[in-house]
Amino acid sequence: MEDHAQLATPSRTPALGSLLLIARDIKLAHSVFALPFAVLAAFMVAPRVESGGIDWAGMAGLLALVLVCMVAARTWAMVVNRLADRKIDAANPRTKGRVFASGELSPRSGWLALMACAGLFLAACALFGVFFGNWWPVALGVPVLAWIAFYSFTKRFTWLCHVFLGGALAASPLAAAIAVGGIGTMAEPALWLLAGMVLLWVAGFDAIYALQDLDFDREAGLRSIPARFGWKRANVLSRVMHVAAVSCLIGVLLTTPAFGVVFGVGVLAAIGLLVYEHVVLARRGAAGIPMAFFTLNGMVSILLGLTGVVDVLV
Repeated sequence: MEDHAQLATPSRTPALGSLLLIARDIKLAHSVFALPFAVLAAFMVAPRVESGGIDWAGMAGLLALVLVCMVAARTWAMVVNRLADRKIDAANPRTKGRVFASGELSPRSGWLALMACAGLFLAACALFGVFFGNWWPVALGVPVLAWIAFYSFTKRFTWLCHVFLGGALAASPLAAAIAVGGIGTMAEPALWLLAGMVLLWVAGFDAIYALQDLDFDREAGLRSIPARFGWKRANVLSRVMHVAAVSCLIGVLLTTPAFGVVFGVGVLAAIGLLVYEHVVLARRGAAGIPMAFFTLNGMVSILLGLTGVVDVLV
């Protein structure tokens, strides 16, 4: 009866209160990892006027829809994760306070949030067709939602779960490019290199983040790079992935005519931040994970997105 009462209470939470609890729980600030790359890709394929400048009349609407899709898609993916992992999270001292794991919100609230996010995402995808004649976002909308939700289940059967997470975030620049420039943009090598960079970069820092749960994952039978290979080898694999990510990033710089000195400086600064990230982790161990995971990687994405967009514009 006590458990039933705990689960029943959240059902009386007002809709706005539930949304605020979910927003707090999924950390909207972490959108910083993917959003700048989606915006950057959008500018890389932005529509042009005859003089060669960006067609701002159309670009403003395109960017607004890209932002709506990004927020809705990330919220969808994170709520799927919280619902799928609520029993696992409840058993983990680090995550037992999450809203679905603790019973602060019922699964029903999560399912309603998922329906709202999927509806908003697909509606925004449809508007690309209605206003810009590009129906590819509609055609790919459901597969994209399925793909970015799949990561949440991968740690149950493969230590490559970090790569799947990277792949989910790597879809953002490709999806934004298709939405803004059409399916033909997929012939651009730079976009695939950018997606490859995001995949490897995210997989590398997510392996670092998973170090916090190394012991728990092993006890619970969950797969992760730290659980499979241990602390030291996980760090080595993270560094290898980040070196590969840097290689992709340099490829983006060299294969995109619009990029020059400004983005080049951004690339050099991003490399420096990644090096510093691993120095922090090596010196501080587990105490350095919060800075290595969020602060430094957030700076990497914002820096690359900002310098890339500036280079395209100037």
